[in-house]
Amino acid sequence: MPAIALQSLTRAFGSVVAVSDLTFAVDAGALVGLVGPDGAGKTTTLRMLAGVLRPTSGDALVDGSSVTRDPEALKPHIAYMSQRFGLYPDLTVAENIEFYADVYRVGRAERSERLERLYQFSGLGPFHSRRAGALSGGMKQKLGLCCALIHQPRILLLDEPTFGVDPVSRHELWRFVNQMVAEGVTVLVSTAYLDEAERCDRVALLDHGRLLAFDAPKVLQEGLEGTMLEIQLSDARAGARALRAVEGVRSAVVVGDVVHVLLPSDADSWSRALARLGADGIKVQDARPIIPSLEDVFISRVAGGR
Repeated sequence: MPAIALQSLTRAFGSVVAVSDLTFAVDAGALVGLVGPDGAGKTTTLRMLAGVLRPTSGDALVDGSSVTRDPEALKPHIAYMSQRFGLYPDLTVAENIEFYADVYRVGRAERSERLERLYQFSGLGPFHSRRAGALSGGMKQKLGLCCALIHQPRILLLDEPTFGVDPVSRHELWRFVNQMVAEGVTVLVSTAYLDEAERCDRVALLDHGRLLAFDAPKVLQEGLEGTMLEIQLSDARAGARALRAVEGVRSAVVVGDVVHVLLPSDADSWSRALARLGADGIKVQDARPIIPSLEDVFISRVAGGR
């Protein structure tokens, strides 16, 4: 049985459909990314899976319990960490974790050992007496994870845990998450950072509440139809606009000072692109084929409407 199985899961707020007919499954012990821009439906999906928001239609089984028929049954076995996790700024690191241990009714016999392990994983041991309000953003997120994990959940739902933290803290948070996965915890994590999604076993690409694709990152990258080129132009932005007007071009996006363009596989596609650039007075300084990133895949899927 999958750890999480979505079955046509849908949520509407009035006339606005935030999540539309989501169907996919998360294997036990897997790290799965829920990927998309703001408004894609990531937070709404996680809230439904956590049993705190009722679906409009459809269902999901989380650790075998239905989120529509019995949402309370799943809560002892999961941990849900929202973007603004409920830390108490006036309490110390240790007091915050102890509070959540009390909430989850973690016995005194197990508590000491679990605290020691969480301090070791997170690196928060030396800061156990520091107030939560005095922690950096990354340390607050790590403390939130410790609080969420104190009852040893089987499933961990994380809503953009690295949002607004520095690159070093992002790396440390992902190391922490990977340690949990290595110990058998199933993790479903939402992120707007597509480079982070490449760390996952599988990713669900969402746009406006719809599922565009669900597969391993490498499979999605290798399965992108056409040829991805990285082109250096005399005017990248004008060049991207010109390329989007070329017949068959799926996407053309400025990435730094170059353009990533997805051309169809026919033999004349590059000639058509060159002709359009030349007509607009844009010079090609360099061009080379590249392996598409997950961001390239996502943009192509959105542009292609599938």
